Amino acid sequence: MTLPADDGANGHAAPTPTVTFLNGVRQRIGTVVVGQDVVVERILIALLTSGHLLLEGVPGLAKTLLVSCLAKSIHLQFARIQFTIDLLPSDILGSEILDQKTHDFRVNKGPVFTNLLLADEINRAAPKVQSALLEAMQERKVTIGKEAFKLPSPFLVIATQNPVEQAGTFELPEAQLDRFMLRHRLVYPTVDEEKEILRRNMALGVKREGGGAVARTEFDVLADEPVGTIDDLVAAMEAAADVYVSDTFVEHVIDAVTRTRSHPDVELGASPRAGIALIKAAKARALIRGRGYVVPDDLYALAPDVILHRVRLNYEALADGKRGDDVLQDILHDLTRGKRRKEELVR
Repeated sequence: MTLPADDGANGHAAPTPTVTFLNGVRQRIGTVVVGQDVVVERILIALLTSGHLLLEGVPGLAKTLLVSCLAKSIHLQFARIQFTIDLLPSDILGSEILDQKTHDFRVNKGPVFTNLLLADEINRAAPKVQSALLEAMQERKVTIGKEAFKLPSPFLVIATQNPVEQAGTFELPEAQLDRFMLRHRLVYPTVDEEKEILRRNMALGVKREGGGAVARTEFDVLADEPVGTIDDLVAAMEAAADVYVSDTFVEHVIDAVTRTRSHPDVELGASPRAGIALIKAAKARALIRGRGYVVPDDLYALAPDVILHRVRLNYEALADGKRGDDVLQDILHDLTRGKRRKEELVR
């Protein structure tokens, strides 16, 4: 889906080359992945803000395909780790290996040393392994033995987890969840989108390989020619940082976050990271949509993905069958009413 450029306001217009680059990435992904426009937008937001993204959804919704296509669209290094119960921290970070010839230890870097890391089914690994990513996600560096290594730039973790199958899984602790800038829940495609998915799949055919043949998959049609370079991405990141944010918008963000800490149904409210993430994500969303400024719709659209995984309801609310989304909608509704009252007083 291509979004039109906005002329902006107050001189804060989004750079046209940047908007063209971002639309090009979306179009490239659209040639392989049907639908999922919101997910693509969230992935771009994470990439533009150096945030990390947690995708929650059942298997088969093209999560891996999305990330692979994004990496090829911007020519980023991509690595995928399948999290399992027997995975070790060294399988992610790397380890020191004794060289039999020199009798010295040398560092063997793990798959975390990449631009785009897909942590598939992250909740299947033990907490010790999950926590191995904390330093990498927060400080962009990894300690192996006694030496610290900087991770490549940019560095982004996109993790997935299955919300249905709970056997053999470990719930992510609050400290780990708070490291994720966004947590997005994927939904099934519409009937028309699923029809298009099947139509494209039937047209893939087979490819000859090693004297035999194998059925082609969507991964086989990924174009190797990127639509942009790292320099284009850096320019887009700088443009996102320059998007205008009014003092009123900041006040609304603070109001939304602090209300989670005083709501009677909430045991654990959102941390200050939530407010930082909301503003950064809103600036990136505005840029993607061709604006040089944020609007209230950015706050309301992003609040569920930024806030819900950072709050925990109390026992009474859970016993009454309440959900985090219900509480957040109450908070946003009160925020809207408060905003209207202020506007009426000003009049």
